[in-house]
Amino acid sequence: MIRVYLEGHEYRNDLFELIRVFFPAREIEFVEESFTDGLNLDGSNLEAINLAYSDGLFIESLLESPEGVSLAISRVYRAGELIKEIIIDTVKIEIEGLPKRRIVKNAIKRSIYDALIDLVDFDVPWGILTGIRPIKVAHELLNNMDEDKAKQILMGEFRIRKDKADLMVDIAKVQLKYIYPLDRRKFSLYIHIPFCPSRCVYCSFPAFGIGKDYTRVEEYVDTLILELKTIAGMVMDLKLNTVYIGGGTPTSIKTRDLERIIASVRDNFKGHIKEFTVEAGRPDTLNEENLRMLRDMEVDRISINPQTMNLKTLIAIGRHHDVDSIRKSYALAKDLGFDINMDIIIGLPGEDLGDVEYSLEEIKKLDPENLTVHTLSLKRGSKLINKEELDLRSAEIHKMLDLTAKKAKEMGMSPYYLYRQKQILGNLENIGYAKVNKECIYNISMMEEKETTIGAGVGAVSKFFYPEENRIERLPNFRDLIVYSQRIDELLAKKREFIKSLY
Repeated sequence: MIRVYLEGHEYRNDLFELIRVFFPAREIEFVEESFTDGLNLDGSNLEAINLAYSDGLFIESLLESPEGVSLAISRVYRAGELIKEIIIDTVKIEIEGLPKRRIVKNAIKRSIYDALIDLVDFDVPWGILTGIRPIKVAHELLNNMDEDKAKQILMGEFRIRKDKADLMVDIAKVQLKYIYPLDRRKFSLYIHIPFCPSRCVYCSFPAFGIGKDYTRVEEYVDTLILELKTIAGMVMDLKLNTVYIGGGTPTSIKTRDLERIIASVRDNFKGHIKEFTVEAGRPDTLNEENLRMLRDMEVDRISINPQTMNLKTLIAIGRHHDVDSIRKSYALAKDLGFDINMDIIIGLPGEDLGDVEYSLEEIKKLDPENLTVHTLSLKRGSKLINKEELDLRSAEIHKMLDLTAKKAKEMGMSPYYLYRQKQILGNLENIGYAKVNKECIYNISMMEEKETTIGAGVGAVSKFFYPEENRIERLPNFRDLIVYSQRIDELLAKKREFIKSLY
């Protein structure tokens, strides 16, 4: 058990996530009284207090403001004994481009990091960063200073390991031409198709098996097209930048229904679309009919996601296709002229470094334009989250991620976007690689949040960007199929209000 007491600040969630990085298997409890509040002046009850806290650590995180200073203080006790104290004067910290509130919060987190790092026998490569979008921090710094200074701050103030700081800056530089100059009248469109042939064991996205009753798919498509047409009427004076159809598995529905959805976009949203992506996903859903339809509808980019090229793993995770079908689907799509992304997941149950290397070598032979590497994240909705036999193998996961970087470079690719997730194996990251000028613009826009994204469909999230305030407002759609259809007018009314407030 780890007990945590806060005083002078309310950064409970941030500290919970940071402490969990150091002690992923320990229970963390926030308490209302300090360890020392219950100590009698004569120390007569010290033994009782020691006994009460002998089952773990007690952490104090304080923000004190005596005259002229602001101190971030972290103390760590074990069995009643103070074993570490870190004090940081936040007044002395100045980081151009970051507001004082952020600087103070970072100092509080850094004091916790410095107090705990010597208590564990492993590296914490991302330092005090616990959010899912670390590249946003790099952009904030690079907008106000040169690369070397930005890296110094990432390593010093954020405690980020040098290789990760270098990676952040390199990715931010690649993204610059796609993000700037900011244009508040530009937006992207995300369309969610929540159906799959079957559910993979690691999945927690809003997705439903198609089943025998296809009528609910047709009804969903009707509602989705209504939503798309109505959104188009709200944004007639805006510029549609990119379109991304994700899922689920969009190509699991009938070709005619997917064509109806794409036609609705083409017919109702005017102007040039810079990039149109369909996440084809599972190779067993691809065929000449739906691929030719996508090409005829001017979709220029698709994703074919093997996740692994090892048959035994495909069976274990619930994928109903073999490796040969991956190769055949890829060859057919390539012949039709698509730019292709391929996803793999590292950390899948039963896979070792050799299995990952085999998958990467097979993908290298195919020569896609993009490779996206996901580190397995055990979300609450995933069937793997309580799987006792799952071995986290943190050190091996690090080697796997290093191997993917090496192999991506051999394929002529460089990293262009990155994000992190809670409960990700090894406290690592997901990273996208691309050949020169083949970066997915939608992925960059969605992850760095410098452009409005309007979501359509079950579970889709709209994110409205207010550039003057550098602020995002989220508006999620309902995650239930029936509720989504029944309350579509309510959803559209809310979208209309947001769009009016922004433009």
